[in-house]
Amino acid sequence: MTDAHLADDLSPATRLVALGRQNRLPGAGVNAPLEFSSTYIADGPVNYARAGNPTWSAFEEALGSLEGGQALVFASGMGAVAAALSLVPHGGTVVVPAHAYNGTTALLERLEVDGAVRVRRLDAADTGSVPDVLEGAAMLWVESPTNPMLEVFDVPALCAAARERGVLSVCDNTFATPLVQQPLALGADLVLHSVTKYLAGHSDVILGALVTPPTEVGRALRERLEQHRLLHGAIAGPMETWLALRGLRTLHLRVERATATAGQLASRLGGHPMVERVRYPGFGAIVAIEVAGGAAAAERAAAACRLWTHSTSLGGVESQVERRRRHPAEPATVPEGLLRLSVGIEDVEDLWRDLDQALRA
Repeated sequence: MTDAHLADDLSPATRLVALGRQNRLPGAGVNAPLEFSSTYIADGPVNYARAGNPTWSAFEEALGSLEGGQALVFASGMGAVAAALSLVPHGGTVVVPAHAYNGTTALLERLEVDGAVRVRRLDAADTGSVPDVLEGAAMLWVESPTNPMLEVFDVPALCAAARERGVLSVCDNTFATPLVQQPLALGADLVLHSVTKYLAGHSDVILGALVTPPTEVGRALRERLEQHRLLHGAIAGPMETWLALRGLRTLHLRVERATATAGQLASRLGGHPMVERVRYPGFGAIVAIEVAGGAAAAERAAAACRLWTHSTSLGGVESQVERRRRHPAEPATVPEGLLRLSVGIEDVEDLWRDLDQALRA
């Protein structure tokens, strides 16, 4: 792969294009190779594909540089979540936001039922309770913005409070992307991504990733997580990883376009007669709206969209809409009429016309 020092004085937009490529030797390909092999010749750096793959290395180099650490790619976002939670000792306490990705909370609930962990909830509106909530905990899990309520946490303050108490801090950076925030620089011990979403960006792969800091503690964490990946078999396919790396090349352009459009839509939706509340943190490409008329009206609006895709994912080039309470795993504190809008890269006027007619339907 390329020399990592190449990235030291480059902007994130340039790193996305430059890193994870082969060295510039005469006749070498411009792109990282897609290697399909389960078996390697003995006495080399890798002896079996469950332990490593050059295509993984290319993607991990690029993502690690963006986040300021060392990345590990996993078979799915949930594979990465499970690996991160494996760091919690048996019976340890995990502090998690009251609103978070329901896959994460569902796994925590399962582990709690089995007696493997204890779970405490952290309310984004009650930051004064942080010292008490963290007392005796093993891990702090942060999402900022949260899914789907788009609450924003003070990540540096939370991570500092966790570090003071010897609590491992994990930040799910899927919504913000490393172009908006780099949690390792804000004090987090570990960063998680559902690569499926913005990083890959084309709704065609399932992947996850974890990033550890370039410190002695970070290297120890990476070794444990790499062992988890190896022994639990949560390994990414080379084809999916290659597609994610190709998608990563345009992350800056996609996020820039989608964020600009999201800001315009959030502003317009604030005056729409069918919208009771707009949730938008002022950055990123996710907007949440509470539709007048509750669940039934929100479902009708989602179904009436012609351009927006009615689907359960986010972060793709296509705009997507979903009523989150249709999923039983969402907590009762998520409003019944809340629609999560993942804004894509289409023309803003086309998106607005479709959303407006759908809401009025």
